[in-house]
Amino acid sequence: MIRHDHKLHEGASLKRAARDRLVREGEQWTDMRAAVFDALAGFEKPASAYDIAEAVSNTQGRRVAANSVYRILDLFVTANLARRVESANAYVANQHPGCLHDCIFLICDTCGQAVHIDDDNLTSGVREAAKEAGFSAPRPVIEVRGTCGDCRVS
Repeated sequence: MIRHDHKLHEGASLKRAARDRLVREGEQWTDMRAAVFDALAGFEKPASAYDIAEAVSNTQGRRVAANSVYRILDLFVTANLARRVESANAYVANQHPGCLHDCIFLICDTCGQAVHIDDDNLTSGVREAAKEAGFSAPRPVIEVRGTCGDCRVS
């Protein structure tokens, strides 16, 4: 497996890296975007827009609509601040927003945990197959559903 050489950010470092990336993309880091990112980064598992809207609403003491959160999440995915777990219709914060790469999620059907791994050998094969089919796949996302080691042992 080819590994990427990048720093995984956490906490304040993750928020700074996300803000810096968004600003480099020509977007503003507003209070609402910061609140949505904080909520997203606070989840240990993929979170839906509704989960995030509820977390932001609780933090701010006012109702935040899921529609507003969806628009912000779409921006975050485009800017590489978040990844969408398609099969769960949920999102995770990207711990290395400055690095553009393909994404492989291992998703546990029992507990909902999603582990993100990088494997350029696997994704380059997907890219090549897409190219041979006349399809452009600039950043493939692969999802593998199954049971994580913790749940398999339980």
